[in-house]
Amino acid sequence: MASSIHDFKNVFFIGVAGVGMSAIAQYLSGIGKNVSGSDRYFKEGELNETKEKLEAEGIKCFLQNGDGITNETGLVVVSTAIEDTVFEVQKAKQLNIPIIKRSELLAIIAESKKTIAVGGTSGKSTTSAMLFDILDHAGLQPSIISGAGLVSIIKEGKIGNAKVGAGDWLVIEADESDGSIVQYHSEIGLLLNVDKDHQEIDELMSIFTTFRNNSKKFIVNQSNALAKQLSQNIKNDFSSDENSAAGYIAKNFKQEGFNIQYSILNVQFSMNTIGHYNMENALAAVAVANQIGVDLQTCATVLKTYEGIYRRNQVLGNKNGVWVIDDYAHNPVKCASAIRACQPVAEKVVAWFQPHGYGPTRFLRNDFVKEISEALRPQDEIWMSEIFYAGGTAVKDISANDLINDIKALGKNAFFVEDRDQFVETVRPHLSGNSVLILMGARDPSLETFSRKVFEQL
Repeated sequence: MASSIHDFKNVFFIGVAGVGMSAIAQYLSGIGKNVSGSDRYFKEGELNETKEKLEAEGIKCFLQNGDGITNETGLVVVSTAIEDTVFEVQKAKQLNIPIIKRSELLAIIAESKKTIAVGGTSGKSTTSAMLFDILDHAGLQPSIISGAGLVSIIKEGKIGNAKVGAGDWLVIEADESDGSIVQYHSEIGLLLNVDKDHQEIDELMSIFTTFRNNSKKFIVNQSNALAKQLSQNIKNDFSSDENSAAGYIAKNFKQEGFNIQYSILNVQFSMNTIGHYNMENALAAVAVANQIGVDLQTCATVLKTYEGIYRRNQVLGNKNGVWVIDDYAHNPVKCASAIRACQPVAEKVVAWFQPHGYGPTRFLRNDFVKEISEALRPQDEIWMSEIFYAGGTAVKDISANDLINDIKALGKNAFFVEDRDQFVETVRPHLSGNSVLILMGARDPSLETFSRKVFEQL
């Protein structure tokens, strides 16, 4: 089994189109490995944009039929979603090819660089992108392996979730959802927040404690009640509380439309984005960048032109006075924060959400109801369509309508449209001028297309 980045040359990814898998595939191709892969979304004679962009990076793509795995394959990579019953996994075993999980391979890559691992239950992709942009513009030539496409990289015609730089630093997202975060031994560990998502709080705190212990330097958000408990040195930490003793404090936050402003250590920052939470994400990125030598004014200059990432507060446009925003929010705190971030933009916010997975929805039902209800103003509305089902053996004993009924019972404006294709016509009478329609959800690869279709049909 591979234990070093130098232990393999020919590597094959099963499920290469997945955002986490494609990022590592591109990174390995960028450092000279022979990379190939397959995906269930690749169809004979059917155009696939991800496939085209992977092949443009020199990654050979196959249908998921086993043809890509041969005696020349030195390593096969799988994600947690790939089960042992998949034919290609069986073929790899028959050929005695080592099989490694995506997270294990990322840990091996992280050992080869000075790695900054960004952890927390919310904001990892955004903070990683902001930090990468700062380090890149500061001339440090960093690399990144991310869970979302950076607009600045997408503009180069790439998927946008990975880039290889000539410098020493590598920025990665450290995922707590499958516990893989405990595998990373980073130069700098960054903890943004700890909120219930995927696991109970006790389990999350145990995982993040190991993350801290494995990091040479550990930087936390002192504004988050649970994250602050894991502080290594408060002078390295950041906070949006002006009374905090943290080394990096953001003050005087204000949002005007799609612009936020704040100051850090008397340096003024202005960004074209929305939400208090994005100020905290930027503050985290600045705290890390400054501690590895980037001055605050450079950070401010870079963030002023920060272009964002794929499906995070992605503004699709304004039609008939209605702003349409596509967002990846999918846990209770993220959904509530996304709704609140839209409220300074317009008089009314109409939020649509597609939960993913029956197990996660069941686990987080009460939290979704509480967080979303508290975020809604009297004039705001929450809409949901049925839970996204990706396959497998899930017990379908809960519906998104159960959450809607719970929210209704608290006196909030809540509506269920089982089939999302009926959403636009149903919601149209609820959208007046001076509104925001925010579309939220994750894991479903068709959500981007759905959001653009909604915008076109308004």
